[in-house]
Amino acid sequence: MHLLWSIIIGAVIGAIAGAITNKGDSMGWISNIIAGLVGSFIGQALLGSWGPSLAGMALIPSIIGAIILVAVVSYFMSRKKS
Repeated sequence: MHLLWSIIIGAVIGAIAGAITNKGDSMGWISNIIAGLVGSFIGQALLGSWGPSLAGMALIPSIIGAIILVAVVSYFMSRKKS
């Protein structure tokens, strides 16, 4: 059951990061989940586990980590197309 909650929270975190960076339209659900889970790992590694927590993920550092991840990936993807 914990894995299911992690996937759901990861999708929500990824969707929030996509909305903040204006890249949410081009991302699908799988990308949102990956961005949320990897962004959570990055954010908690850089900022620690403070603030409210759901499914073992500190929400504020996770969202910040996902924003960083989405911004970096979208930067490199846009450079590749040009």
